Amino acid sequence: MDAFFAVLDAINGVLLSVPVLLTLLGIGLLFTLWSGFCQYRSLTHGVALVAGKGIDTSHGPGALTHFQALTAAMSGTVGLGAIAGMAIAVDFGGPGAVFWMWVVGLVGMGLKTTEVTLSLLYRDTHDPENPHGGAMYVARDGLGGLAPALKPLGKVVGFVFAISLLLFAFTGGNMFQTWSVADTTREYFGVPTWITGLILAIAAGVVILGGIKRIGNVTKTLVPFKCGVYVLCGLYVIVTHADALPDTFRAIFAGAFSKTDGVGAFMGGTIGSAFMWGMKRALFSSEAGLGTAPVAHAAVKTPEPVTEGVVSGLEPFIDTIFVCTVTGLVVLLTGVWNRAPAANWQTPPAWVESAPGHWQPQVDTTSLSVRGSALPANPAGTPVFVMAEIDGQRQRVYGTYVMNSQGMRFDWQPVASTQAPSYAEGGVFADYRGSTLVAKGFDTVHEGLGRWLITIAVWVFGLSCIISYGYYGEQSVIYLAGERWVTPFRWLWCVAAASACFGFIKTSGQLDTLSTIGMGFMYAINLPLLLILGNKAMRQYHDYFRRLKNGEIARNAAPESR
Repeated sequence: MDAFFAVLDAINGVLLSVPVLLTLLGIGLLFTLWSGFCQYRSLTHGVALVAGKGIDTSHGPGALTHFQALTAAMSGTVGLGAIAGMAIAVDFGGPGAVFWMWVVGLVGMGLKTTEVTLSLLYRDTHDPENPHGGAMYVARDGLGGLAPALKPLGKVVGFVFAISLLLFAFTGGNMFQTWSVADTTREYFGVPTWITGLILAIAAGVVILGGIKRIGNVTKTLVPFKCGVYVLCGLYVIVTHADALPDTFRAIFAGAFSKTDGVGAFMGGTIGSAFMWGMKRALFSSEAGLGTAPVAHAAVKTPEPVTEGVVSGLEPFIDTIFVCTVTGLVVLLTGVWNRAPAANWQTPPAWVESAPGHWQPQVDTTSLSVRGSALPANPAGTPVFVMAEIDGQRQRVYGTYVMNSQGMRFDWQPVASTQAPSYAEGGVFADYRGSTLVAKGFDTVHEGLGRWLITIAVWVFGLSCIISYGYYGEQSVIYLAGERWVTPFRWLWCVAAASACFGFIKTSGQLDTLSTIGMGFMYAINLPLLLILGNKAMRQYHDYFRRLKNGEIARNAAPESR
């Protein structure tokens, strides 16, 4: 089994390599320029459409309003990545990662506009009340429409995308979400994971079994609520630390174009690391170019494909430019990213060569100043690290700290070095990972705020993601096998959500490997489709705004019902 996952990890290294990410960024820039900066259209005309004041779309096929379609798609995109993922980007890329996240997020708006417009162009509307769409239909009908000889290829490509989307949905959009929520709830409140799994499965099932209209009705309330509560609390922290804002923004812009020196828990970051972490966060959090959100947007009620493409451009803006920025500023302003050690050295411990060329710190009670230590007395073990200089590089050496009735114990992961490392900082750091790092930032304002807010956030964000990806998986099943398999799929989806929390999964690593495989193949299919068929989307885009400007499309002055 280990060998199997090692092969999958090697495949992931190719599918989501730096060249692929740069290609993704380049395609987004291409459509940004080709559309004449569609970002402006999303922030003006797109907002009007969401508010029901754009054009009259009541005579078009579909099931959802623009607002419902936007929130249904954002239910999956504005997820735990906007919290945990952004914290990781700052933790490893430094302040400069925030700047590159902004840049790539803006470019991602061009990607999202194009792929959703294509999805609307090639959606299946044989049932006008329940249309189907997504990259699988774009591949089947779009490639097939270019030449008769490409029809078989289009069907195969659509089949592979649907299978990849199912894999990604079950592992990353379902089981990983329930596992993460259950693990956080157990960590903070001691609730058994299986109880969390059952509650999430039942709650998701009640929504999913009602179909896309119920999903739209739930997400139109759930998404504004989850974003609003989280952002308001984040703004409270930002205002509390307002005096540090000028220095923080200087660090963000400086870190984007120069090396950021390591201090405290921060290893230090180069321009390259800031760019890569910021780019990954912007692209993966907004899912621009992945081909997931077009599945939800295809259910919108509109006769004009471009209208929903313009509306979808708001997703990266809200998720990346807004929500992720709040997370990044909370982490930076509160100083948790470059925090001091949780326990300082009393006597710097020696390094022990555990194997030839591999070293471990020899930390015990005699080397630590236990008085004033912020290391918790957790008998199950707490992740920690020390900051070391290893062959001229500032690195973290990870380990586990246990404090129980038998006393204090550290278990360290060996690190390779040609000589004994030295300590870059004087003490042991608590390893706050992802959402926990954000929670610690909130705790600097009010003790316990992070614990409650992050727990509530992972519940709401996780549940909304399970709901959205349930619909994505359902649409894949319809494409592959027909609508008669929808009900069995929905029940299987709920069972999978609960099963992730019954102790079968000890770590999220394997789930992440499987979901990344699905994600990689989705990018590998959707990006070429955008390049091959993107000209059709751009032709529709420019024609729509020409007709709108010339008064050939009637504007809707009265707001539509949301």
